[in-house]
Amino acid sequence: MTAGRKMRLGSFLTAVGEHMAAWRHPDAPSGDRASFRPYLEIARVAEDALFDLLLIGDVGPNSDAPLETLVLNHGYDRLDPMMLTAALAVTTRHIGLVATGSTSFETPYLIARRFASADHLSGGRAGWNCVTTSNVSMARNFSQDAPAAHDDRYDRAEEFVDVVRGLWDSWDDDAFVRDKASGVYFKPEGLHLLHHVGAHFKVRGPLDAVRSPQGRPVIVQAGSSEPGRNLAARVADVVFTTHQTIASARDFYRDIRARAAGFGRDPDAVKVLVALMPVVDATQAAAQAKLGELDALVHPTLALARLSHALGGVDLSPYAPDAPVPNNLPKGIGMQSRRQPLLDLAARENLTLLQLAGRTAGNRGHWTLADTGSAIADHMQEWFDGGADGFLLVPPRTPESLREFAAAVVPELQRRGLFRTVYEGSTLRSNLGLPCPAPRRAR
Repeated sequence: MTAGRKMRLGSFLTAVGEHMAAWRHPDAPSGDRASFRPYLEIARVAEDALFDLLLIGDVGPNSDAPLETLVLNHGYDRLDPMMLTAALAVTTRHIGLVATGSTSFETPYLIARRFASADHLSGGRAGWNCVTTSNVSMARNFSQDAPAAHDDRYDRAEEFVDVVRGLWDSWDDDAFVRDKASGVYFKPEGLHLLHHVGAHFKVRGPLDAVRSPQGRPVIVQAGSSEPGRNLAARVADVVFTTHQTIASARDFYRDIRARAAGFGRDPDAVKVLVALMPVVDATQAAAQAKLGELDALVHPTLALARLSHALGGVDLSPYAPDAPVPNNLPKGIGMQSRRQPLLDLAARENLTLLQLAGRTAGNRGHWTLADTGSAIADHMQEWFDGGADGFLLVPPRTPESLREFAAAVVPELQRRGLFRTVYEGSTLRSNLGLPCPAPRRAR
């Protein structure tokens, strides 16, 4: 499947890096992250390397954890994703900007308006990372005692996305004539009211924004559970996922494409990106030592707390940390997308809870490669052949890890004809090779 295809590359955008202990590295800046400068520097490294997109996550820390765990968490001094997107929209030229917005706490009209505005400000480079939120602490900040159950969150998300897409199609592309002579600002036939009435929302429309430069902002979604996969296959333009084995990645890739076809979509119009934490150096030994240096900085208490979160919010306190990971752990009500890959890893290698926590705390359960640029390109090419359309990088340290990847891996991918040497278009959709959607006519 590799022939003629180009690999898609994105990266998470964080000020110091995605590894849990990145902020403790001796070379990491000790200042706060409430500054635009580090984000702009990272964005320019990624844009110079011709990346497709940057994803700005928005997962709040669990502030209900014990204080001895909370003081170890570095996730409090962050900037709002939409504010960052707006700033980057006018300071970058080509790279896609994907911000996170929750269907659990937001309203469809505000999400539609913000992302339409971001798309216009960036000239057609905006994307919405559509998430449901299982964080108990965040629920309590939005007037809820607890997050909704998993399937209920996705039921709301299904309707939420349909309302947002309907609002994005409020106007024909040529609706606004702005005729000074007659005084007519828009053609009445170019206006389409939504008149949506559903189980969760009642939205009339229209959206007070001209239709997006790329038809609609790109929708990005990470769906691994059954409802999540269905939502991703039905509405997402880009699906990002986490896998530890190529067999698992290929099964997921085939499944998403089959589901997309089942919803009447062209499977090639859904791009699947696998999360990858790359650690690059001149030799494999040097790269592994670099990763080991970071892993050694992860506090065991925090590692177990993060493992609990990754397993869906399971309370691990009843289980002995030095005993093998139980095969009957309850599911919990939290995020499920990383649970099974972690349990599979523990079963394959007969790991204890503490060992699993140590192995996955720093990289948060993502596929990790610590090797030379050429060797990493080999692995990426293998997975690209039938297992993914590209990769969403989880750089352990930024901008250092991203700069090392750009210097050692990107040229190797280009030499093999797997990655672009110039941006193909002016919008995120065009660079991803995605079609511009025709308006879905409202009632």
